[in-house]
Amino acid sequence: MKKTWEKIKAILLPFRKHLTAFCSLIFLVLIIKLFNYSVSDRVSDNSYKNYFNSSYKVFGIPLPKELDFCGEPVPVSDYTIRESLEKELLINTYWQSQTLLFLKRCNRWFPVIEPILKRHGIPQDFEYIALIESGFTNVVSPAGATGFWQLIDPTARNYGLEISDEVDERYNVEKSTEAACLFFKEAFEKYHNWTLVAASYNLGMGGIDKQIEKQRTHNYYDLYLNEETARYVFRILAVKDILKRPKAYGFELRRHDLYPPLPLRTVRVDSSITDLADFAIKQGTTYKILKLLNPWLRKNSMSNNDRKTYTISLLTKGTKIYPEEEPEINPAPVPDTIRFVTSADITLDSLSHGIKHIVQVDENISSLSKKYGVSEELLRTWNHIDSKSEIVIGQEIVILRTNQ
Repeated sequence: MKKTWEKIKAILLPFRKHLTAFCSLIFLVLIIKLFNYSVSDRVSDNSYKNYFNSSYKVFGIPLPKELDFCGEPVPVSDYTIRESLEKELLINTYWQSQTLLFLKRCNRWFPVIEPILKRHGIPQDFEYIALIESGFTNVVSPAGATGFWQLIDPTARNYGLEISDEVDERYNVEKSTEAACLFFKEAFEKYHNWTLVAASYNLGMGGIDKQIEKQRTHNYYDLYLNEETARYVFRILAVKDILKRPKAYGFELRRHDLYPPLPLRTVRVDSSITDLADFAIKQGTTYKILKLLNPWLRKNSMSNNDRKTYTISLLTKGTKIYPEEEPEINPAPVPDTIRFVTSADITLDSLSHGIKHIVQVDENISSLSKKYGVSEELLRTWNHIDSKSEIVIGQEIVILRTNQ
């Protein structure tokens, strides 16, 4: 071994100087590379931070100066009310996926719910309760609350809904809305205040009665309540304002982005159905569509021993939910104040021929009225802005031709 090492040394001896220089060069290159990597990495970090700070922004939300629930004013000047409202506005503005789905689904279900509320004399604002309760999905809570209106079993039965292994009418939108209206009417007879009625839908009339007696106030906004009920009305108010003025909160939707109402026909059945799949095929549809349109049918059959008459919803034959043709490239947007399909007084065609003005600092309805030579009343009508509401910076205002 020693002899072998001596031979290697003898071979390398003439190259010793060159080998030392080569190793020194390699070491120097490694140092330079390491230094350059460190510098470039620092530059990259700084560039990234600058890019992040210039590109990514999260904005605070200008709060509405006035709000009401069913015409009952909200005391937004109270700091506790302001901060509770702001919390819900922030949550629903920045939970964009949920709020976008709210906007889409409301276009389908509000037209179903609104006539029932109107028939019972219930203010339209109560439609937002079904929305915040379920998001217009047939969810079941841990407590067993079910359907759009999240009715528990005893309450549903008390207001006339059928619940069995085969039929659960809490999943029937029309019938569950009727039941909810009966609750609202009963609660209003007790409280004579719609805001307390809404709160009692969450806590129960017994729970509200106990807090009113304990705290000696009939004002919802003065009551100290559990967190869920304390948030309840503010969630309604936040969702209501966002859905009525989506552009003020950064939501951009076109009319064809919204879910259209379903074209339905009905079949009345007063006998048993031994197989719903066979029934669906005979009606020219599928079991899937039958169950989606009639989620209150809980099994694959319906014995109907009492010979009760049920109304089953089916899609109208030969109709398309969505049109075949591609939408136009630049369709007119949905107006800032959305009233969904229930509003026919302003069409998208007429809006597309108007002037679109983005509200700037210090502008209001009065100044825009003078600027464009139209009345304040017309501006409010064209943009669905009620007399109590003000426009906000960044809001898009449409000014139609005055001869329309």
